[in-house]
Amino acid sequence: MKKLFFIGVLAIACSCSSSKKVAVDNQPYSPSERVLVNSQTFLLTEISADKSYGYTEDNPIKVGGVDKKEGPLNERRFLNALAGPQGEKVSYYRLGSCCIFDTENGLNGRGLLDNYRVTWEGSKDTVSIYINMYDYGQLKAPVGFTIKK
Repeated sequence: MKKLFFIGVLAIACSCSSSKKVAVDNQPYSPSERVLVNSQTFLLTEISADKSYGYTEDNPIKVGGVDKKEGPLNERRFLNALAGPQGEKVSYYRLGSCCIFDTENGLNGRGLLDNYRVTWEGSKDTVSIYINMYDYGQLKAPVGFTIKK
């Protein structure tokens, strides 16, 4: 009887969490509302005014996707949507994972940020971008980037 009760509670908990919407900037948000330009690129519509957005461990870009086994894909979808300051093509590579943080969406309540190095045609340097694939947030291009056309 206890086993049957536990299975019922677990089934209810799972069904409730899958339809959960998250508030982002006081707006209802669901991961399924993300718009894609194509299967490899998110549609971005604005550039952040926050100079720390994506550039610091404390303010990573929240692409989400771990819940749908699309975390690394979402990271690439975000990066594929960026262009350099004058619309230049960007290139990037994953430097590695860092920066343990608490998240209910991670393994045992913890997650790691991914650090990408991004550059664009004609640039003499690379930029370090921090991305969180565990949590969802509003997607914007970081300061210094534009949006790929």
